[in-house]
Amino acid sequence: MSYLIEKRTFVIPGDLLAEGDYHAGSNAFKEGSTVYASMVGLSNSVGRNVYVVALKGCYVPRGGDVVIGKVVEMRLGSWNVDINSPYNAILFTSEALDRPFNSRREEMTSILDIGDLILAKVISFDRTRGPALTIRESGLGKIVHGSIIRMTPSKIPRLIGRKGSMINLLTRETGCHITVGQNGLILISGKNPELEALTIKILNIIEEKAHTSGLTNRITDFIKKEKSVLNAEKSKE
Repeated sequence: MSYLIEKRTFVIPGDLLAEGDYHAGSNAFKEGSTVYASMVGLSNSVGRNVYVVALKGCYVPRGGDVVIGKVVEMRLGSWNVDINSPYNAILFTSEALDRPFNSRREEMTSILDIGDLILAKVISFDRTRGPALTIRESGLGKIVHGSIIRMTPSKIPRLIGRKGSMINLLTRETGCHITVGQNGLILISGKNPELEALTIKILNIIEEKAHTSGLTNRITDFIKKEKSVLNAEKSKE
């Protein structure tokens, strides 16, 4: 006889997830023929693989991830970058410029200085050294405008939504450009300050309610309500 918990059930460490011919995936462990949760989160399964989507947790870099980071240190030929992870990343001048860097003729601060924010891509990470970044690809580089907020990294998939449904909804309804870092940092920029503020408010709701069902519909209704209030205030001016 086998047992499998319903998907998207809230669980805590030690909760029973499955019994029988099932495998323990991420944030789960197996004792004998029983699979238990090892972290607070939402249960899920794919085939015979049972796992938990963590509601809290740090960002672990992976090659190909787009991240938002802050330059925290400069060294000869490289910058150390805080990417909201236990692992500080490194950005070499060779991955910041499409030409050789001449240390005799220019200062690294003319390219990036301590405190600068960047949109970058993780090009390698193997846990034996800090993740390596690049900003040489199109769309990457120093961030010069917009607002940045934090979201728990494990909730980023909920923000994006299935096939980009949630992020496309926000972009379409607010007109804001939203750049999502896999490390939980999100850049919002828009021409309308009120809609930019609305976007930030919506992201905070998604952060708080990511574990609930029917979230997309609730966000849609919230946007309509908030935009109608904004339009009413404008008509009074």
